[in-house]
Amino acid sequence: MQKLLVICGPTSTGKTRLAIGLAKKYNGEIISADSRQVYRGMDIGTGKLFSAEVTIWGYDIADPNESFSVSNFLRFAEEKIQEVSSRGKLPILVGGTGFYIKAVIDGVPTADVPVDSELREELSLKNADELLRILTKLDLQKAQSFNESDRANPRRLIRAIEVAQSIKPVTPDHSNSYNVCMIGLTASADVLYQRVENSILKRVELGVFNEVETILSRGINWEDQSMSSLGYRQLRDVFKKVKTKDEAIEEWIAAEKKYVKRQLTWFKKDTRITWFEITSPKFESQVEEFIETWDNTI
Repeated sequence: MQKLLVICGPTSTGKTRLAIGLAKKYNGEIISADSRQVYRGMDIGTGKLFSAEVTIWGYDIADPNESFSVSNFLRFAEEKIQEVSSRGKLPILVGGTGFYIKAVIDGVPTADVPVDSELREELSLKNADELLRILTKLDLQKAQSFNESDRANPRRLIRAIEVAQSIKPVTPDHSNSYNVCMIGLTASADVLYQRVENSILKRVELGVFNEVETILSRGINWEDQSMSSLGYRQLRDVFKKVKTKDEAIEEWIAAEKKYVKRQLTWFKKDTRITWFEITSPKFESQVEEFIETWDNTI
């Protein structure tokens, strides 16, 4: 069975940095599972980490004015996993977008439900409250499963309605396709929140505001899916001269901390994940020992 190493967990835990080290040690290549890092030119705000020694797939595969869904990612990731394995290398799936990781490992029944352009155009005229009411009538269970952020996100609501109205969704069979080793990185809430704050302040220092100016100058607008992603949407009010940079940065930090909570809630439900505390002085060697126990033929 094809091997797949997964490194997951909340943002700012050093997943990609660890994965680069593991890729060097075990002759691997990385597939990024991050819904924000797929966009070209959005490097600083999404925290992309590059390596001259290890190939990282999944960066820069969509233009910022394009929509990108879990089905797009699933097709891309499956292709890259096959390519990497065919070269005798270990594919390492890395990221904090839990839905992307689940899609690869378990499949997503709704991933292949096609886009309905006419429906989307019709629904685009409605606000989030109206969309939620439509979804509730079509699929009460799905509507009730949405958190506050989801209920305020027209794009997610429209997709949910699109799926709910689909007569015959295709269910891809991915069960047991891989011999998976799932490693999760975590720490106490205080540590995670401090790392989030440090990471965002570093991105500001690296020039995220200049990056946004460049993106906007290319004709990308705030209504595009990419610009509604976490981090960029908190900076919008600065460019619309509604908030100061300091206010936007504070809002970004607060939103990212809430995202960490959601990530932990998602990943903690998956009992296949073995967790490692990043504050442990020997956690990297512990991870390596665990991998070698998983498959000592690597």
